[in-house]
Amino acid sequence: MPLWLIQLGEVVFGGVGSGLYGMLLFALVAVFIGGLMVGRTPEYLGKKIEAFEMKMASIAILLPSAAILIGTAAAVLSTTATASVSNPGPHGFTQILYAFSSASQNNGSAFGGLSVNIPFYNYGLALAMLVGRFGVILPVLAIAGSLARKKVTPESLGTLPTHTPLFVAVLMGVVLLVGALTYLPALALGPIAEQLALR
Repeated sequence: MPLWLIQLGEVVFGGVGSGLYGMLLFALVAVFIGGLMVGRTPEYLGKKIEAFEMKMASIAILLPSAAILIGTAAAVLSTTATASVSNPGPHGFTQILYAFSSASQNNGSAFGGLSVNIPFYNYGLALAMLVGRFGVILPVLAIAGSLARKKVTPESLGTLPTHTPLFVAVLMGVVLLVGALTYLPALALGPIAEQLALR
């Protein structure tokens, strides 16, 4: 569960720093989906959410995921990278998955037992950190600039309220669906398979 929360971008339990803008990205996606469901132009904080904001939000959500999953796949395919794993099998896969997840979305730590002081991990984790951190910051700044230029739209009957339990449910659904659909296959190969093997 902690690994999955890292992969979601620390949006649960108020992750410091990137957790805030990660949750705002998910909120924009939830507003967009909710607005389309009621047949109105999506609005958030009085600003219309249009195609540009959704493209930037999609990029910001997909880039860290790509850094984690592509980095993990490259490490599993590399013989020098797998030689650094202390425990082969699902635990070793979890070690690699955690290293790339933490580099891209958290503090850059690694499981004990994974020797990351080889060129593959030094450069690979640095690239994952660069993509996972700055790859998110740039689209978020583009969204902020775009929303700052827009005029405030007065609320109407068609505006989706973002302070109701219904919106909270839609937001939780978006976070869970995006997180589950993105990371569940990788988690099934690592920590879930290891847990099932212990029983």
